[in-house]
Amino acid sequence: MAVGSVLCGVIVVVALAAGGVAARSSQTRGSGVVPVGSAASAPRPGPAGSAGLTGAFTGIVLPDLLIVMPSGLTGPDVTALRAIKGVRKMITFDGAQITAAGRPASVIGVNPDKFRSWVPLRAASRKALWAGLAGGGFIASRQSARSLGLTAGRSYRLAGRSAADVRFAGPASVDIAGVDLLVNQAVSRKLGLVHRVAALISAPGPSIGALTAQVREVLGANARIVGLRGRRVPVSTVQPAHITTYLQLFQASAAKYCPAMSWTILAAIGQIESADGQNMGPSSAGALGPMQFLPSTWAEWGIDGFGPAGPPDIMNPFDAVPSAARLLCAAGASAGTQGGLRRAIFAYNHATWYVNEVLALAARYAAEYR
Repeated sequence: MAVGSVLCGVIVVVALAAGGVAARSSQTRGSGVVPVGSAASAPRPGPAGSAGLTGAFTGIVLPDLLIVMPSGLTGPDVTALRAIKGVRKMITFDGAQITAAGRPASVIGVNPDKFRSWVPLRAASRKALWAGLAGGGFIASRQSARSLGLTAGRSYRLAGRSAADVRFAGPASVDIAGVDLLVNQAVSRKLGLVHRVAALISAPGPSIGALTAQVREVLGANARIVGLRGRRVPVSTVQPAHITTYLQLFQASAAKYCPAMSWTILAAIGQIESADGQNMGPSSAGALGPMQFLPSTWAEWGIDGFGPAGPPDIMNPFDAVPSAARLLCAAGASAGTQGGLRRAIFAYNHATWYVNEVLALAARYAAEYR
């Protein structure tokens, strides 16, 4: 899961910045090891997600820039970056080079609740995996898990500035070249990772050139800045069996359940409704899930879209996004006209400002994915 939400194979230079953000262990083998996330304390999945997780992912976050600051981003840096015009979402994370089971590995320290929204969809949907991360375990890329010989459920010594025995929660396709392991923020502090060494920014409005220039103005020449917009998944027809990202889910849902409607409408609604994955509800009106359905509306329109067989799950994006496409189509989007589309969006949320905002954001997506 990774700095990859939809990073789709993006190169994260957390290496964390070619030169070496490294956390070195000051401890000798066998001394002062802090036990973290033992198998006995492994969290169990709960009805609202999983123990240890206080929220849930969803929505869509389309990263536009990756920023790596070898010395770490300061509080004022973060405040100034968030204030850049057009920035809708930003997330920071720790990182360093450490050793895992005695071998070199790059690791990032993340907030599991928030980071899930920035990773490939199928990985983000694995609640037990994220519960393991939240409970003090670590996640490894599939390649790293193989090369390090990791076994899920076993504990391994991770050594940075200090060392800890950490349980391996499982492998995942993180889509971040150069990142081997993920730990949570508490484990990050124990290992002594560089605090806020990197950040991802989602800003669909400004051009990449303008956005990069503003970031450079805030951080200066020491920052490593990587544009991600050109590395995203291209617009194409996506087969349901191949859905691995939010973008593909929006495309496949529109293609199957409302061919006359652009997938960009679903992408815009998903981002606006769930605040880029940070608001699964309930809202003040009682709406729930990535597409913020009222339970009464869900009872009528919820379907078992691309999700696992069983009752439609309002919290599962594989069900919620196709259900939103079905509702919008029936409410007017099937007409394939601007008037029909406006009626459909208004039916989704009865406010003219909402219709305008969805259409404006959808237009940005359309411009970016020509």
